[in-house]
Amino acid sequence: MDTSILEDIGLTGAEIKVFLTLLELGSSTAGKVVEKSSLQNAVVHRAFHSLIEKGLITYIIEGKIRHYQAIEPKLLLNFLDEKKARLEKILPELEIKRKLAKEKPSATIFQGIRGIKELLNLMLDTNSKEYFAYGGPQKAHELLGDFFWEAFHKKRIEKKIKAKLIFHSSLQWWAKKLNKFPLTVVRTTPKDFEELTETIICGKRVAIIIYLDQPFGFLIEEPLAANSYKKFFKLIW
Repeated sequence: MDTSILEDIGLTGAEIKVFLTLLELGSSTAGKVVEKSSLQNAVVHRAFHSLIEKGLITYIIEGKIRHYQAIEPKLLLNFLDEKKARLEKILPELEIKRKLAKEKPSATIFQGIRGIKELLNLMLDTNSKEYFAYGGPQKAHELLGDFFWEAFHKKRIEKKIKAKLIFHSSLQWWAKKLNKFPLTVVRTTPKDFEELTETIICGKRVAIIIYLDQPFGFLIEEPLAANSYKKFFKLIW
């Protein structure tokens, strides 16, 4: 008989052997269980103790001797139901811990054109409906190409994410084109504005991209940092 399912529900090897032995013997003393199971006396008594706690065996005392008996096998389903109920009770706390773990600050570096595309697409993987960016230069368009940027903003619009964008003056032509897109407002900066970096804020994420010939970017995932960058954006907007 395959007893692995009994291990899956949390029984040890000794507990399984004692439980099955009691099923075969019926009401029995500890000595008979030791003899039939070939387990050591101490091991059998430890298994008795844990199986009683789990509600899987019972005992009666006749004189001064305990007689142990396994529950009906179908009642194992009740044991599973009880474990399920206990798990459901702590699920809210487990979920809170999971969410707290996700909120831990993290930073990731992305390198190369492929890496920057991955970073930008990751910024749209959010429940946020607001996207802010400032500093986008002509170099960004040259490196990633028209096709990528158009597809990127179409994807953003499909997700109903509103964008406020501030581009370098070198991208005035692209700003005019994007301003015709829905959910999009673009402004441009004076010519003397620095034209190598772009900062993007969406939800709890901040991306800082440096558009060199071999571009690289940083992704910061931290709600407080994102909120701080968002406030700065609104000041310059």
